[in-house]
Amino acid sequence: MSQTPPSQDELKTLVAHAALKYVVPGEYLGVGTGSTVNKFIDALAASGVAIKGAVSSSLASTNRMKSLGILVIDLALVERISVYIDGADEIDPKGCMIKGGGAALTCEKIVAAQADKFICIADASKNVAVLGAFALPVEVIPMAAPEITRRFKAMGAVAVLRTVNGQTLVTDNGQYLLDVKGLQIADAWSFENTVSQWPGVVTVGVFAHQHAHVCLLGTAQGVQTIVY
Repeated sequence: MSQTPPSQDELKTLVAHAALKYVVPGEYLGVGTGSTVNKFIDALAASGVAIKGAVSSSLASTNRMKSLGILVIDLALVERISVYIDGADEIDPKGCMIKGGGAALTCEKIVAAQADKFICIADASKNVAVLGAFALPVEVIPMAAPEITRRFKAMGAVAVLRTVNGQTLVTDNGQYLLDVKGLQIADAWSFENTVSQWPGVVTVGVFAHQHAHVCLLGTAQGVQTIVY
């Protein structure tokens, strides 16, 4: 008798709980943003693991952690984070990722850069051979959005301003987001370097320099641990 394969939601729950073993008691923990991370925050709160405090990558994660009694510390007060745990919209065989579906890519990249280790938690659908099927988020200064859109068009891609309920989305940092379709990012390091230099780009959602060190991938067979 065949078993029903786990749902995407169940896979997210699976990897969220698996990530608890990477939390270092008595140290600062970096926490990302998104639906999978929300499950991790819930699991962390229920686990009783005593951390020094959590550094958050978004207002949404901050509010969720505070509501569950997790101490949130401003990154400016922290010199070192032992582990950063976050999801990904895509992750390739080198641990490079596309992130920003939850609109928090800039703060996510800042917190990840200060952590000793990046643990990515994701379901199997996020594991790809080449980045780019998921629309690439790029946070931009509003006045630069038209020119950056033209630059992507010259690359053969289409950049669209992200909206919510018909209104332009404004990030936690007061900026706009472009979602870019039609890319194939075979060399994530070079791509991140290039786009990051365009005037008006705040953060490109390619995480190559701040790549994952470990990915906990939720599959029908259980959690697969991939080390990069």
